[in-house]
Amino acid sequence: MTRPERSWSGWLVLAGVLVLVVASFASLGLHWREFFAPSELVKLAGFGASFFPPEMSPAFLRRTLQAAGETIAMSLLGTVLAAVAGVCMALPASARGGRVVALLHGGARLLLNALRSIPELVWASLLLIAAGLGPFPGTLALALHTTGVLGRLFAESIENAAPGPALALRVRGAGRLRVFLWATLPQVLPQLLSYSLYRWENNIRAAAVLGVVGAGGLGQMLYYHLGLFQMHETCTVLLAMIALVAIVDAVSFAARRVLGR
Repeated sequence: MTRPERSWSGWLVLAGVLVLVVASFASLGLHWREFFAPSELVKLAGFGASFFPPEMSPAFLRRTLQAAGETIAMSLLGTVLAAVAGVCMALPASARGGRVVALLHGGARLLLNALRSIPELVWASLLLIAAGLGPFPGTLALALHTTGVLGRLFAESIENAAPGPALALRVRGAGRLRVFLWATLPQVLPQLLSYSLYRWENNIRAAAVLGVVGAGGLGQMLYYHLGLFQMHETCTVLLAMIALVAIVDAVSFAARRVLGR
């Protein structure tokens, strides 16, 4: 008797999603006909052709390489800070117990929700007022948003860990910290590292965008040259972004495969 109910619930969810998609197309007023008009396609092709050939002078390539290194440093440092803070926030967010523990659990969950609900670009815009231009506010923006994401993922991993090893240590009188370090952490550590590497991939892309608000890196170069309609320089920066994301994705994918063995 339960199988038809499950199948009907699945179809109802799918129908609801389709209704929302159709309503979205109807309410946004998208001008597809104007976008795909022959005259507009000619303009689009001309705009794309204006990017080539990319600027390949040694001085500009050196500046682009320095900006790429700054982007990597921002994303890596932001991810490391977020991973450390995420573990600290995940412990109370995954705790269960009496009234005090329940209040701590709810407060930690609420803080993690607030951190990840604000996009990195908004965090960077707010922090620019206090920290000024440069990579520092961008790094903090990545760390704050990623703390909310990783903290929630880490908490779910800790909650889903097998309770047997932790229970065996508690029976022997071990404290909470020792139980976590010797029973829970070894179980969830590969998953925590995998989540952190995946978020590093996302933070590379986010760090490239944060430069638009003056947070340094490739994004700041992109915003500067595109604003001056220097298309050849813009093309070089875009190619550097694509290469950087591809390299980091490959390194992260290989590391996650090693951890998954």
